Amino acid sequence: MSAISADWVLPLDGPPVQDGLVRFEDGEVVEVSTGRAGRHFADAVIVPGFVNAHSHLEYAMYAGFGDGLPFGPWIATHVERKNRLRPEDMLALARSGALDSLRSGITTTGDYSFSGAAVAAARELGLRAIVYLEVFGSDPGEARSQFERKRARVEEGGLVTVGVSPHAPYTCSLDTYRYCLSLGIPVGTHLAESSGENEWLEHGTGPLAALGPLLVPPTGLRAVATLEPVLGPDLLCAHCVEVDEREIALLAERDVPIAHCPRSNALLGCAGAPVALLREAGLRVGLGTDSPASTPSFDMFDELRAAIYLARTRARRADALSASQALAMATVGAARALRLDDRVGTLSPGKRADLTVVSLAGSPYHPVEDPAAAVVFGGSPERVLETIVDGEARYRREDTVKWQEVRSTASAARRRMLTARR
Repeated sequence: MSAISADWVLPLDGPPVQDGLVRFEDGEVVEVSTGRAGRHFADAVIVPGFVNAHSHLEYAMYAGFGDGLPFGPWIATHVERKNRLRPEDMLALARSGALDSLRSGITTTGDYSFSGAAVAAARELGLRAIVYLEVFGSDPGEARSQFERKRARVEEGGLVTVGVSPHAPYTCSLDTYRYCLSLGIPVGTHLAESSGENEWLEHGTGPLAALGPLLVPPTGLRAVATLEPVLGPDLLCAHCVEVDEREIALLAERDVPIAHCPRSNALLGCAGAPVALLREAGLRVGLGTDSPASTPSFDMFDELRAAIYLARTRARRADALSASQALAMATVGAARALRLDDRVGTLSPGKRADLTVVSLAGSPYHPVEDPAAAVVFGGSPERVLETIVDGEARYRREDTVKWQEVRSTASAARRRMLTARR
């Protein structure tokens, strides 16, 4: 049996525990209480491992590509550069993404994977994951071929489950969605991410028109209405920025889980999702980092702060999203969105021992008044002392030499993307 303790433990399913201890055995939490373990972290807080509701591990070193471009040309830039990569390059990038996730205190991720490399990366580095293999197109037969080819190249098991991702309503037909939902595995998509998405689907115009040959024909409907026949609790929807009150009501009626990615939406100029309205409607909303293709990093602390800033700005209310509510979105909320809340998201006896230790030494945010605010506003990947997944330490801050090869091979893959073919 193992145990760690810290000045504070935030179990998320109950009040903060000062001078708290978490005991675990065979990868399972068995006790959360007041006490001091042999391994004690002073000036630190133990929280449930962060659950990332939406990521793309393979895009770990895409940061800065096409920054400032409209949504359509931005996608085109990434497609062109991604096509320069070999399978081993994609694996190197996905490994770097998995490491960056663990370094940020993320213990579980819902990853949308173009090549499937995220499966091997998560398995190797010990990151719990649902990896949704991406498919595209109007023809469900072609989507099936894409999925089966990718599925044959990967090996799930242990901490990793394979799902499928019909990419978006502007790249996949309803029949393709129906095929994916018929598989009985986790399904995730992108939905209503930008105004350009609605413009293409309704009118066949806008910034996505330059990608016309790669898209499905316009449906004459907005994105949510386009997917209305298949919306339900089994379809995880990332973004949901361009949604009105009627669409929010429909999403709530169908119990559609949402992955909220505030930094990505802001940096791409897609505005911010109405997260306060989504939550008030009773939707399961989890926080997601998206990827460095559209945000600077897999930094969940930065994502937490962005969620608060944007929610309060959009609602013009300081109480639109509290630090405690944001922290819940990055743990139990995201676990509910991924339908993993029976295993992760809180430090509850019987759940898996996924924990993150955050140092607050020297931080201006003292945890006495509000430990959750101290973690959210004072935390950073540099302050993550240890990340534990299934009872095993997968990342320790002092193990810098251990990760040098992961970094160097990923950097080489990035250079390949930036070198034009001769």
